[in-house]
Amino acid sequence: MAKRTIGKLPPRYSFLLNPYSDIRLSKCPKCDRPTHPRKFALLIHVDKWGPMVLGKTCRYCTPCELIIAHQDELEAELSNSLSRIAPEVVGNEYIVLGMMDKKAWQGGLRGGGMPLEAGLDHVAEFKHVLDLKVEGGWQRA
Repeated sequence: MAKRTIGKLPPRYSFLLNPYSDIRLSKCPKCDRPTHPRKFALLIHVDKWGPMVLGKTCRYCTPCELIIAHQDELEAELSNSLSRIAPEVVGNEYIVLGMMDKKAWQGGLRGGGMPLEAGLDHVAEFKHVLDLKVEGGWQRA
């Protein structure tokens, strides 16, 4: 049986949601090279609301194609966006499913949105979703 995908674009990027508010990843946890900020249109499903696309500046490692979002920052932006359109779902569980092509996302913003079916033509799932585990404290190199 073929694997079901969310969007019509091929899977792209790896994704890491950093749950630690006191740890900021300025270096890639995979290759130890510096990351840089880059804006992505993240497709997020919010419980009791549905899918939404949120423009978020994340840390990005170009060689690893790894997007790193800090959970506290993402939740603050989600809360800010949802408080205007659906205040009853602020604080609900959510999951980051993939990303939308940035040009399609910007076109939807200018045109007042787009239907879900049309938007899914421009969505790509993540190749891999990684977990971050921090062990111990400061250690010698």
